[in-house]
Amino acid sequence: MVLLHSMDALVAIPLGSFILALSAFLLAREELKSCILASISFPISIASRRVKAWLFLLDGPNIIQAGYDKAKGSPYEVLAPDARYVFVSSAEHIKEIDAASDNVLSLQAAAKQMLQPKYTMNNFNWFDKRGVDGTPLVRTLRSLLTNNVPNLVPDIRAAVSKMFDTFHDSLPATNGAKVAPLYPMVKEAVAYSNALAFFGVELAQDKQFMKAAIDFIENTLLIAEILRLLPNSLVPIAGKLLARHFRSHDVLHSTLIPVTEERLRERALKRLGRKTPTHKDCIQWVMECSPTQKPWSAERIVHELMALWFGSVHVLTTTICYAVHDICLHPEYVEPLRKELQGLEWETFEKTGKGLPLLDSFIRESSRLTPVESMSTRRQALQPFQLSDGTRIEVGECFCTPQRAMARDPANFEKPLEFHGFRFVDPRVLAGLEQPGFNIPDSAKPSQLTDTSNSQLWGTGRMACPGRFYAAAVMKIILGLYLTKYDMELADKKAPRWFMWRSFIYPSASTTVILQPTGAAE
Repeated sequence: MVLLHSMDALVAIPLGSFILALSAFLLAREELKSCILASISFPISIASRRVKAWLFLLDGPNIIQAGYDKAKGSPYEVLAPDARYVFVSSAEHIKEIDAASDNVLSLQAAAKQMLQPKYTMNNFNWFDKRGVDGTPLVRTLRSLLTNNVPNLVPDIRAAVSKMFDTFHDSLPATNGAKVAPLYPMVKEAVAYSNALAFFGVELAQDKQFMKAAIDFIENTLLIAEILRLLPNSLVPIAGKLLARHFRSHDVLHSTLIPVTEERLRERALKRLGRKTPTHKDCIQWVMECSPTQKPWSAERIVHELMALWFGSVHVLTTTICYAVHDICLHPEYVEPLRKELQGLEWETFEKTGKGLPLLDSFIRESSRLTPVESMSTRRQALQPFQLSDGTRIEVGECFCTPQRAMARDPANFEKPLEFHGFRFVDPRVLAGLEQPGFNIPDSAKPSQLTDTSNSQLWGTGRMACPGRFYAAAVMKIILGLYLTKYDMELADKKAPRWFMWRSFIYPSASTTVILQPTGAAE
C-alpha cells in the first residue's frame, strides 16, 4: 500500500505539473487573444463612433429619433463631428437643466459654437454667459417689441401685400397659371417684415442693404458650418479668409453703425432737453434698454441686432414655408381659415397682435410635425454637470431635448403622426364653425402657438424665446395673406420638399407653388 501511494505520488507530480503548465498556457493564450481582440476592437470602436458622428450631418433628425425610441425616456447620447449631445426628455431632467446656473450650463455658449460670430458677425465678442453686461436685448424682445406688435401689424401687412402683388405680377404664366418658388418669396417677405420692426422703414426700403441682409443669413450658415468641421487650429485662418470672401456681414455692419451712432447722439440731445425724432424699432429699443451705468456702444448694439436678425429670419421663413406646404396638402382647412381672417377675429388680431385661434392652431400643428429643428433647449457645459440620475457631461458638451421626437410620441400627443390642423383649438370654437367634420384627438387640450408648457418649439422655461409673440404675429400676417390672396397648390406633390443637415430640416428652395388670385384680397 505504501508503494502504491508512492507510485501515485510519483505519477501525480509530473501530471500535476503538466496540468498546471497547460492551464497556464491556455490562460496566457486567452489573455493574449483578449489583448489582440481589444487592440483590434478599440480602434474599430473609435472608427465606428466617428462614422456615426459624421453620419449625423446627413441624417441627424432620424438618428435623434432612433435614439429616442430606444432610450424610452432615459437620457441618450448622439455624436456629431464637433460635439457630443446628451438628449433628455423627462420633465424632471428638463427642469434640472433649466434650473442650472448660466455659469454651468449656457445657452449663449451653445449658440456661439453654432454660429461662430467672431467670423460670421464682424468679430462679435459673444459672451459665453447670458447677462454678463445686462440683458437689454431680452428686455427689448420680451417687453417693447411685444407691446408694439399691434402698431406693427398694419404696416407689415400692407408692405407684404404689396410685395406679393409685385412678385406675382413678375411671374410668367404657364398654361394660365403662375408658379412661384416658395422659399425665396417667403424669405423676402419675412426679411422685409423684420427690417421694418428691427431697423425702421428707411433701411427696409434700401435695396442694397436688404440684399446684404438676406445674403447674410445664407453666408452665416455656410461659414459657421465650414468652421465647425475644421480642426480648432485651422479655424482662425479659415475664419478670416471666409469672412473676407463673404462680405454681406460687412455691409450690414457698416450700414447699421452710422444709423445707431446717430440714435445715440439723438438720445444725448434729448437728455439736454432738445427735440428729437421718434423711432419705434429695435435699434431704438435696444439702445434704451442698455445698462444705465455702462451703456452699450453702437458697435455692441449692432452686433446684438445682427445675431437677432439671423435667428428671426431663418426660423420664421422655414416655419411659414412648411405651413404653406400643409395648406396645399390639406385644402379642407382653407375655407374656415379664410373666414376667420375676413371676420371679427382679424380685427381683434390687428388691435392686440393676438388671436386667430384657427390659424394659430394650424401653424402650431404644422410646426409640431415639421419643426425646423429636431433638437431644442441646447445648453453647453462651461463646467462638468451631472443630472440626478448620474448622467454627466463634460466641458464643451451639450444637453438638449429631442423636440421633433417628443412631438411625435403618442405619450405626448394622441395620433401623433396624423395632421390635425385644429388640434389645439378650444372645442367650443370648433363647435361654432359653419363647416363641421374637423375631428380632433380626444386628449388634445386647447393651447396657443406661443405656449411653452407642453412644447419645445420656443425653448424651455426661463430661457424660452422672448420674441415669440412678435414671431407668431408675423407668421399669421404672412400666412394670412397667402390664404386670402391666393388659391394654392403644390406644383409637384411628389417632389422632395425638404432636406436634412445636422438636426435641421430645411425646406427645399426648388419647391414651387401654383398661385391663383382669389379676388378676395384687398
